[in-house]
Amino acid sequence: MRTIAIQGVKGAYHDIAARLYFEENFHEEVDLLPCILFKDVIAAVKHDPTVIGLMAIENTIAGSLLQNYELIRESDLVVVGEQKLHISHSLAALPEDTIETITEVNSHPIALMQCAEYLNTLPHVKIVEEADTALSAKDIFEQQKRGHAAVCSRYAAELYNLKVLEEGIETNKRNFTRFLFVANSWIADELVNHNEVNKTSVVFTVPHTEGSLSKVLTILSFYDINLTKIQSVPILGREWEYMFYVDLTFKNLLKYKQGLDAVRPLTKEFRVLGEYKEKN
Repeated sequence: MRTIAIQGVKGAYHDIAARLYFEENFHEEVDLLPCILFKDVIAAVKHDPTVIGLMAIENTIAGSLLQNYELIRESDLVVVGEQKLHISHSLAALPEDTIETITEVNSHPIALMQCAEYLNTLPHVKIVEEADTALSAKDIFEQQKRGHAAVCSRYAAELYNLKVLEEGIETNKRNFTRFLFVANSWIADELVNHNEVNKTSVVFTVPHTEGSLSKVLTILSFYDINLTKIQSVPILGREWEYMFYVDLTFKNLLKYKQGLDAVRPLTKEFRVLGEYKEKN
């Protein structure tokens, strides 16, 4: 059994993603280590080298979580895998409640934003932001908050004995979140099947000169390395300079290694955050 540190509590989407990943890839169950903040996830992994961290990194609607890119880079932990999860929100409340008796809806602000169109059909309710989707469900159950509903996963609703009043309430049904698993370097090898590695996450800066980024991307293309994600983050204290977080996929490991060697002289602070198998 693996101990996985997540932001949130049992029933959160991080929980679902962790269980899916380890069931599919290792046929293992997971023991959750709930954390309040993403920085607490990093701290938990660094404190106990056997703990693996799971962090959302981007959502097809809300975009990238820039703070998590930075937390991973600064941590010196290794990215060992990814999981993509379809996010479907439900409206859940105590069994005695109905849509008509709900006066307040609680959830994480991003979940509320993703369900805005549905929530606008409930003009009689107050919308209140909370720290986590599953925590909202947990609080309603533990405090027996009549008249309150949570926007959460069906899994969280069932976990905390809530009744699902409506499901699939997200505005955009093509709602997916991508998560990254991070671990200490000394256990990274046992979590990655190097025969299946075909994706990498790297970070670098380039000189503040014309065409510097374009040159890097052209060379990667020459070596048949495909860019699937590029995210720029401003560098504090260095006006108009950026750190680039890039995800790359490849089919030939040797050409990939050669491509990285070719771009390193054109970059500064180049670092491979992790090599792992792409999740389709």
